[in-house]
Amino acid sequence: MTALVVRRVVRLLVVCLGVSLVTFSILHVSGDPVALMMPEATEADRVLLRGALGFEQPLTTQFARFVANTATGNFGNSFYHRAPAMPLVLERMPTTLTLTVLAMGLALAVALPVGIYGAVRRNSPVDHVATVVVFLGQSMPVFWTGIMLILLFAVQWRLLPVSGWQSWSAAVLPALTLGSFSAPLLLRIVRSSMLEVLNLDYVRTARATGVSEWGVILRHALKNAALPLVTVAGLQFGLLLGGAVITESVFAVPGVGRLIVDAIRQLDFPVVQAAVFLLAMIVVGVNFVVDLLYLFLNPQIRLR
Repeated sequence: MTALVVRRVVRLLVVCLGVSLVTFSILHVSGDPVALMMPEATEADRVLLRGALGFEQPLTTQFARFVANTATGNFGNSFYHRAPAMPLVLERMPTTLTLTVLAMGLALAVALPVGIYGAVRRNSPVDHVATVVVFLGQSMPVFWTGIMLILLFAVQWRLLPVSGWQSWSAAVLPALTLGSFSAPLLLRIVRSSMLEVLNLDYVRTARATGVSEWGVILRHALKNAALPLVTVAGLQFGLLLGGAVITESVFAVPGVGRLIVDAIRQLDFPVVQAAVFLLAMIVVGVNFVVDLLYLFLNPQIRLR
């Protein structure tokens, strides 16, 4: 366990450094934020502001200063909000995490029962309908799904709010939109894993001892079938965090995704760097939790 934790901490540091380098490089070749901040100023005034922000220094010096400041939790002040960047991101993060957790919960709530039923009742009408839903779900872009849900549930039937985050009802459509991205893939993983496990010898032995069919499934087959599901669900959580950028923009949700989009449009370097850094740390943390779940589901992994 100690070796696992040490490896994950080293991986976390490497990932954070790599993400910082890529984000820093892309931002500094994307444009001049001073030109956006002072569109009508003279070139002399712009030079003074670039000097004050440190943009006149070589990129290597700027990156070294950025890494040193990041190690102390200092990402600088937002160019437009005139406030420290990381507190701005942390203020929006609960909204994005709530949306992501709701979306993942909805995806698992659909994928687990339907996938298990499709494996147990293979080629049944429910299995065929689920297969069609998987193909449809994986072929539809997230933004298109969001717009269609707005047209049906908010505009046509007036059942839910069009946008915002003022109540739980406002979270339904964004969570459905984001969850529809992962549910088809998770459903297919559950179905294929259960089909593989249900044909193993220990499952036949459990059936031969007189255990009921659903007892065999829930007590013996599901635990082993959950191993690939845990892996894919962990990866999907990171993708959902990234997908929240689009979903929050479609539904005007005041989360980190919308903050990043606005910051990129404004070339607000400190906010983008703080948000991407924090999201990367969350993804790495989720992968670490997935590793721990692997140890719980299959203790033999410790011997490898």
